[in-house]
Amino acid sequence: MGNCSNEHRGTSFSASAASLSNPLICSSINTFFFLDKYIFSQVIQDQLNKKVLDSLAEFIKKHGLGCSSDNWRQRAREIPTAALMLGVNVPDHAMTFRSLCNLLQDSVTPFVVSVHAKECAGVYFCICETFQIIYNGENIYLIPSTLTIRIIGLLQKSTQVFPQRTESLTNSDFPQSLPVVVIFKDFEAFNSQVLQDFILICSRYTQELPFIFIFGIATSPSAIQHRLPHSVSSLLCIEVFHSLSCTQHLASVFDKLILNSQFPFKLSSRVIQVLVGIFLYHDFSVQNFVKGLQFSMLEHFKSQPLSMLCCQKQEALLSAKTLSKKNVERIRHLPSFMRYVETQEPQEQVRLLTNDEHVKEVCQKLLKNLHKYHKNYYPILQCLHSLTSSLPKFPLGKHIRELHVSCIEKNLWETEEYDSALQLLRILAKDELVAALRKCAEILKSTKILQNVLQQLEDFIGRLEALEGVSSEDSSGNGIISGKMEYQKTDLFQLQKTLLEKESRRTKRMNPFEVLRSQVIEFIDSLVREYLTPAELQPLNEVCYYSSSGVLRQRLNVTPRTSIQAALSHPFYYLQNESLKTDAGTISSAAPDLCIVYKLHLECGRLINLYDWLEAFLTVMSAAEDQDTNSEECGKYDSLKHARFIQAVSEMEFLGFIKSTKQKTDHVARLTWGGC
Repeated sequence: MGNCSNEHRGTSFSASAASLSNPLICSSINTFFFLDKYIFSQVIQDQLNKKVLDSLAEFIKKHGLGCSSDNWRQRAREIPTAALMLGVNVPDHAMTFRSLCNLLQDSVTPFVVSVHAKECAGVYFCICETFQIIYNGENIYLIPSTLTIRIIGLLQKSTQVFPQRTESLTNSDFPQSLPVVVIFKDFEAFNSQVLQDFILICSRYTQELPFIFIFGIATSPSAIQHRLPHSVSSLLCIEVFHSLSCTQHLASVFDKLILNSQFPFKLSSRVIQVLVGIFLYHDFSVQNFVKGLQFSMLEHFKSQPLSMLCCQKQEALLSAKTLSKKNVERIRHLPSFMRYVETQEPQEQVRLLTNDEHVKEVCQKLLKNLHKYHKNYYPILQCLHSLTSSLPKFPLGKHIRELHVSCIEKNLWETEEYDSALQLLRILAKDELVAALRKCAEILKSTKILQNVLQQLEDFIGRLEALEGVSSEDSSGNGIISGKMEYQKTDLFQLQKTLLEKESRRTKRMNPFEVLRSQVIEFIDSLVREYLTPAELQPLNEVCYYSSSGVLRQRLNVTPRTSIQAALSHPFYYLQNESLKTDAGTISSAAPDLCIVYKLHLECGRLINLYDWLEAFLTVMSAAEDQDTNSEECGKYDSLKHARFIQAVSEMEFLGFIKSTKQKTDHVARLTWGGC
């Protein structure tokens, strides 16, 4: 068995080495690592909380480095405290605190310590964790021996009455008055008594050691009042700092990665819905969202052989020129390419199906069109979002990700939501319309290939501003809130319906503003129909778009019980051992003890007799030892087999499949039913 395994490993290694010698596969691997590095540099290392972290650094510089001032002397026992509101996205807190520690150590003070609630069960451990970083530093004499002795003396006292100071240490005893920053990462999880004692002790030595606290709070600032009495909280000079919300962080990730034409890897609408659903309904973690994006990219490059073309434009064109015959056949079998072939002339269809070189040339042209489609798509998408994001009831969605999903999933102009949005745009006032068009012009100024669209928008803006004889009241006659007519008190929906009915019944001639406004809306509609076509209609979209939402949901949003049952029922798929392959309904004697015990318990009812269970386990073990089932030795057990059975049963109880019961002697109760 060992030789076979080694031979198999050698064969696999040789195959892997041979595959790595293929330049196209190497290019695909390099592209994957380049994109993964791009994600890491753009999201992970880029501090999403950069603004609040810089504010914290300024707060610590102001209070810590100015500790020798008279104002500091007057408030000697008051400790500057920053309450950092991070939100409930707990998985992202570690990254934020790591960035904060690095920033403070580089720009403010080297004495920065982070403490966890689980490491500070008592005030003694909390103080040891705090001063450990100073003792491990180069300037050990920063902590006077008298201060250390007095702290230890305070720790040994169990009363709440602290002795008066008999010694006075000034800042001249220190070579430099650098603050000691203590970060409480999970403030709500700390024992309130430990926090009170630690704050009272530190407040006695604020002149000798300029302490500064940072409370990491996930809920609200009122958590400080709930955990600390007024006598303790009055010793803190608290300032609250708010980080950006989770949805704002998610929008930043979308802008940098998903809604970016420079990032060639794309996600289908269903995959985006899976990732956003996990984000909104599970953890609100941007870091986990990025990991899901990285996993999607890994699955795409693993499952799609043509992912070598998912790279920058010039690299993709070079790879298309050197496609192998096998990859050319794969391109011919792509659904999008087959639809493209069906739209061509008969002679062109024959060439595309028979001439490999012609397919390579067409592939290069289609890749250019695909990259051009993405460059045109995202600016127009942002323009449409800026026009519709402020409309009542948000017919096309409040966030740009919702509009993006609708656009790549189906023809947006065929939906009722799009018609409703256009109707609302047709009743905008002049000032509102000009402001919306200016936002679109600012978006298009950052692009170079849509300058003709920008010129037309600027022309419309100039014509709207040049209109004479149309006051703001006249132009808003068809607006959302009319200035001419007085309506009875009603809701927004009834007002909108009334205005639309009056608009449809109008027979008088439209004024110049209404004519121009209608032209603007028609122009916007033409842009949507031209540039915001679904991605699946683009030839070769399978090269860049990952669409296996089922695989992604199975990997990222799994149920632990189902996974455990699948592993115990089919250990071959996890261990990749050929001897574990079995037919349905059979038990392999080579399987681990836990798998054997689990499969045997599936054959039992609500109560399981331990002795019968042991006998069945020994029978399977005898088959593993090639014993005759009719012999007297079969079924007998020694202490080793007995211990293995007890261990497997204990693991079953730990996993929650069985529990002990008093209904019958030597019986256990089964807890799970169904499954794999």
